[in-house]
Amino acid sequence: MHRTGHGCDPESWSWRTADRYRSRMLEPSYPLTTARMTLRPYEIGDLAALHDLFGREDVSRYLMWEPMDLDQTRTLLERRVRQTRIEAEGDAILLAAVDAETGRMVGEFMLRFTSAKSRQGEIGWSIHPDVQGRGLATEGAREMLRLGFDELGLHRIVAESDQRNAASLRVMERLEMRREAHFIENEFLKGEWVGSIVCAMLEAEWRQSAG
Repeated sequence: MHRTGHGCDPESWSWRTADRYRSRMLEPSYPLTTARMTLRPYEIGDLAALHDLFGREDVSRYLMWEPMDLDQTRTLLERRVRQTRIEAEGDAILLAAVDAETGRMVGEFMLRFTSAKSRQGEIGWSIHPDVQGRGLATEGAREMLRLGFDELGLHRIVAESDQRNAASLRVMERLEMRREAHFIENEFLKGEWVGSIVCAMLEAEWRQSAG
């Protein structure tokens, strides 16, 4: 609260800050590009590719839902095509990841605005098994961190993973996100108790790593 020396108390400053972030809108200039991918809003024509991703048992294993049939995927896609900007706390941006070389949709990336008052966010990702092991998840997740810190002005961003999902945990390590919590059997998922791991990065840490 370094601004308290400028004639405003911490409580009033925090409320003004929260109001400023509640009214702030993030609508990136699409598409976003990384070294090997284009991240763009979903389109209705992505139905088959999205079903090829979330209709798979090996993709949905660590997610909250079972493999989706075509109708369930269509319902998801109808929601995804609208998730292109952040206007208020709780909003999320969900982007289709397209391989720049082949033009194939290979996954999705997410940035969620979780707290206006505390400037908190969350990132997430899903990558098709055919292209796993190439560092694409790390590449896309890093772009979500950039979006959150540089464009939305977040203070802290978290990522959470099923403790059994070794691939996602490696992505968090490569991003240099700090492991903050290991929850033991905190979810009953698909017939069994599972734990989760939460990693996080602060804006200052992002600036240091980017520099």
